[in-house]
Parts: sequence; structure tokens; C-alpha cells
Amino acid sequence: MTTERTYHVITYGCQMNVHDSERISGLLEEAGLTRVDPAASDALGAGADVVVFNTCAVRENADNRLYGNLGHMASVKAKHPGLQIAVGGCMAQKDRDTILRKAPWVDVVFGTHNVGALPRLLERARVEHEAQIEIKEALETFPSNLPSRRESPYSAWVSVSVGCNNTCTFCIVPALRGKEADRRPGDILAEIEMLVAQGVQEITLLGQNVNAYGVEFGDRQAFAKLLRACGGIEGLERVRFTSPHPKDFTDDVIEAMAATPNVMPQLHMPLQSGSDAILKSMRRSYRSQKFLGILDRVREAMPEAAITTDIIVGFPGETEEDFQATMDVVRQARFSAAFTFQYSIRPGTPAATMPNQIPKAVVQERYERLVGLVNDLSWEENKRFVGQEVEVMFATGEGRKDAETNRLSGRAKDNRLVHVAAPGEGAERPRPGDIATARITHAAPHHLNADDGFTNLRRTRGGDAWEAATNAPAPVGVGLGMPSIGQPG
Repeated sequence: MTTERTYHVITYGCQMNVHDSERISGLLEEAGLTRVDPAASDALGAGADVVVFNTCAVRENADNRLYGNLGHMASVKAKHPGLQIAVGGCMAQKDRDTILRKAPWVDVVFGTHNVGALPRLLERARVEHEAQIEIKEALETFPSNLPSRRESPYSAWVSVSVGCNNTCTFCIVPALRGKEADRRPGDILAEIEMLVAQGVQEITLLGQNVNAYGVEFGDRQAFAKLLRACGGIEGLERVRFTSPHPKDFTDDVIEAMAATPNVMPQLHMPLQSGSDAILKSMRRSYRSQKFLGILDRVREAMPEAAITTDIIVGFPGETEEDFQATMDVVRQARFSAAFTFQYSIRPGTPAATMPNQIPKAVVQERYERLVGLVNDLSWEENKRFVGQEVEVMFATGEGRKDAETNRLSGRAKDNRLVHVAAPGEGAERPRPGDIATARITHAAPHHLNADDGFTNLRRTRGGDAWEAATNAPAPVGVGLGMPSIGQPG
């Protein structure tokens, strides 16, 4: 009797990697593998026959995590000789032969441009009993053209472009994912319509710099047109996008967001620094006043918009005055959340060889001050919602303690996390994907509570899709399967 082979995919980094991992899972399932039962595995996939690490190279700790985990997998493989280990993504594109030198028990190394080659490389490694390395320098096919195993039946990523034409001095992504390549609008809309037909009701348009979309085929208003076109897709309830770049963010996009009801009042706009001197050194082609001006125009068109950002602390040459400029912009911007990063040297980037690298202790102290300010402002912004009603789409993967506290979790239209008291025994419970109204009773820096439960429950096509996919009733305590934005953009 042939035992079915199983797989496990471990994802580091940004939403583009999450999107790629869904494609990796789809490819492996098309090749006849099944996802390993979580109950029979651990976080690194012990018990699976194939373990894939889809890696990130943006931050220094990504290297440490990968090689530490690969070291652990050596002993796992010794106990499970048939196990195959593959490493893909940005770290694979960057390190290539280094991975096999440090971890010779790895079977396959594949790059960001040839995700679709993974099943073939795994089979070749198994037959030839020899590690396979294949790193392409140019994109073979858009990841969206590959089979997919989506994590959520009701929410999906849709890639509009891959690669990046910017030259930020701290970022290695353009070197690893290449120049920007845009999908045709018709292909994007056709994919969205197909997903909606499958029960998806929320999509996130994805690109390293989404609002530069269309430059490749000569239409600078293509992204605004794409947003408006999404408004005409029946059954598509929520549209989001990430991440834009301030230098390319134009008023036609703001107008399209405000005029298209299913485009959510949420914007993730990476700041990186509030110091004009540091922005210049980062090669970010905007300055703090332009950035704040964009936020003003967004809020004028959409007063309810929640704006989040990315900020890097301790970039080479950053003085206390530069850091205070960042703090000043944060106070003026009043972000609903900020993803803060301590600068770390990335070999191969211009910033890695810049003079005046900031001592770790100084970076840490500034980072703690920034996080304190961000949390205080986020909390103040969230307190404004106490007593208000918000529309919540319940989801899976957010509220880890929900079962303990007897609550359900989901996202408001502006993407704020909302924990809602679960209904009593015997009452109708929302499924992931269902939508209801909840009155906010408590605010914390990173979430809102609705302790009185919900009203106006609407059972949705997305909830139907979740129920069909899981063949299970709705559990108590669920959240949305969308990871936080974690990559400087």
C-alpha cells in the first residue's frame, strides 16, 4: 500500500511571500502531496515528507531564523531519511550556494522567479539523490498563474505586479525580485471574478509598489481605474491594497478610493523616516511635508480612513535631531498603527557600507521611545470608537485567546481588529466570513472590544465558502487570516 506523501510550508516575511506560499502549496497538491496534519507535526513540519522554507531577506534576523531552523532540521532528517527540505524565496535568491554550504542536508534551493519549478526539482533530487539548485534571473510566470491552495475561503491576495523599480538604499528586494512587471488589467479582473465565484468576498491587491502599477504599459492612472473596476464586481464586498509608495501616490487614487464603496477606508503608507536628510540618504524620493500632505488629502476625502505605516529607526547617520523629526511626523500623522523596525545591515545594499552606523544601544533606546509614542497615539485613536457601531467581518487566525475569553474576532472596514463577545448557548453564531454590527465598549492600543456582542448578523457567501471548505460549524473565537504588514516598502 502506498502511503500518501505530505508537505509543510513555512513562510517568513511580507504578503508577497504569503501569496507565493499559497502557490507553493497549490503546486505540491497538484503533484499529489497533501498538507501534513497539524496534530501530527510541529511548527517546523516534523512528520511531513517535504518541508519548504519560503524565506525573506529584508531583515537580519531572517538569516538567523532560517539557518537556526535548518540546523534543527538536520536532526529531524536523520530520523526521517525520506524527508526532503527545500528553501525558496528571497534568501534563496540571495544566498544560493551558501545555503547548501551551511546546510548540506537541504535538497532543493529555488529562487523568487521560478516557484513553479519546485515539484520538478524535488522529484529530480529524489531520483538523483543529489541537491538541486535552480535560480532564475528573470520571472518565468506570474505567481497568480500557478495553482493555489488559499489559506482563507473568503479572503484572497491578488497580485497586480511583481518586482520593484525603486532604489531605496536599505532594501535588497529589487535585486532579488527584479524590475517591476505588471499584469494586464483584464487578467487581474478575471482572477478576481473567478475568486468571487468561489466565495471570496475580500481581496487585497498586492505589489511591492502597487500604485506604480501601469507604468510598464504606459497608463499612469491604471491603478485608480483598477480600483474603480473592482467596484463593479458583484459579490466583492471589501477591497484593500498594499503597499503604495508616497512618490507615486496620486490624487486620482484617492478619488477612486473615496468613490468606490467596496474599497475600504484603509491605507498603509510607508514613511520610513520623518527626517528629510535621512529620507534623502535612504533614496526615498519624497519629503516629510509631501507625505503629510498626502495624508491630509486622504482624510479630507475619507475622514474615517485608518492610516498605518512602516518606520525604520537607526538608519546610518541618523542623529537625535533626525529621530525627533520622525517623532514629530508621527505626532502629526496620528497613525492607527505603525510597524517599526530597527535598522539592520543587509549585505548588498548601499546602506550597508555607509559611514556612521548607529550603535545598537542607541537604536534600541530610540526604538523604545518610538514604540511608546506609536502605542499612545494608536490608543487615543482607538478610544474615539467607544460607543460607536462598526461593521465586523468575522474571520480565522487572529484572536489566539478567543476560546478562553469566549469571544469572536474579525476586522472592521478600516482593518481595525475587533473582539466581539460570543452569543450565549444555542444562539446563532457567525461563521468566518459572516458580517455583523458591533458596538465598541472598550479600546486598547491594538484592538477594540465589543462586550455586548453583535446585531444584524448577515450570513454571507464567504461564510458559505468557509463552511463548505471546512465542513464544520462555526467555532467560538476566530479572526482574519491576513498577516500584519511586516516589510519596509
